[in-house]
Amino acid sequence: MTTRILIADDQEDVRIGFRLILGSQPDMTVVGEAADGRSAVDLARHLRPDVVLADVRMPKLDGLEVTRLLAGQTRVIVVTTFDLDEYVHTALRNGACGFLLKRSGPTLLIEAVRAAMAGDTLISPQVTVRLLAHLRAPAASPAPAEPLTGRELEIARLVAHGRTNAEIATELFIGSGTVKTHVANVQRKLGAANRVGIAAWAWSSGTVTGP
Repeated sequence: MTTRILIADDQEDVRIGFRLILGSQPDMTVVGEAADGRSAVDLARHLRPDVVLADVRMPKLDGLEVTRLLAGQTRVIVVTTFDLDEYVHTALRNGACGFLLKRSGPTLLIEAVRAAMAGDTLISPQVTVRLLAHLRAPAASPAPAEPLTGRELEIARLVAHGRTNAEIATELFIGSGTVKTHVANVQRKLGAANRVGIAAWAWSSGTVTGP
């Protein structure tokens, strides 16, 4: 299947860059662009894309309000230059399927779209690590439904440090598909909804105790 994407950003050069990155993927196509939040909502309801990439700061409606209005109708990934916890919390509370910093690069952008299509939530590693910092002190944490293998614990630690699947594959000298399988197994054993859940468990259980 081809993932249909709508790009909403008030900067034309950003839209062009995202279109080039996503259009280079054989399983993705950009079906529309919007320069303001109101147009993004209208286009999303008309074109019915699979994924909307929404900048936070846009005229008429910001990306956080766009997320709220479209949640439940389509998957929204919030993309922004501004690394503010308030934006992250509001985006996720409003139903975002991802939160990316624009400086995260093309690989993470592509991964975020694929994660959203898989029902997962991908957050820029820099943001994830900061949000989970308060969990660094070991605390009571539910035991996994099944014990994690040594490799799964290793991958859980890397996820907690904000590594992407591609980075984990490179670091452990295994294939990206193998990493994806391990991550899925860890989620199942922990009952975690996504990578953030894995990271939260790793920090709170003491599985990760340092940088």
